[in-house]
Amino acid sequence: MPDANSRLVYSSDGPSVRRKGVRPPADPPGRKPGAARAATAGDALPVDPGDGWVRLHRGKSARGGKAGTLVVGLPGTESELDDVLKRCKQRIGAGGTRQGRVLVIQGDHREKLRALLVAEGHRVKLAGG
Repeated sequence: MPDANSRLVYSSDGPSVRRKGVRPPADPPGRKPGAARAATAGDALPVDPGDGWVRLHRGKSARGGKAGTLVVGLPGTESELDDVLKRCKQRIGAGGTRQGRVLVIQGDHREKLRALLVAEGHRVKLAGG
């Protein structure tokens, strides 16, 4: 039994020390309000309009606030897209992945990607910021 002057910090004996009817805060301490909702809202990837242009977007969605370059509108099969992604990552020196028909390169490398894709014979536009 604790002293009347002591304050219990932690005990594994007995029931929970939480007060009944008190809810935890909606956002964890140190997190900006609404940050959890933004992270779980899903990644909105740009849509390919199908006009023959390769578009290079800059985006931060679902990457923890870090910039990424999105390559949309590349022609070819899935294996050809994988080959283009591999060449882009090697030439730029950055990581990346493919989400459907959209290539996602880590970092803002739109100018380097533009030069690389134009050299391969693609028509390229910078889009989205």
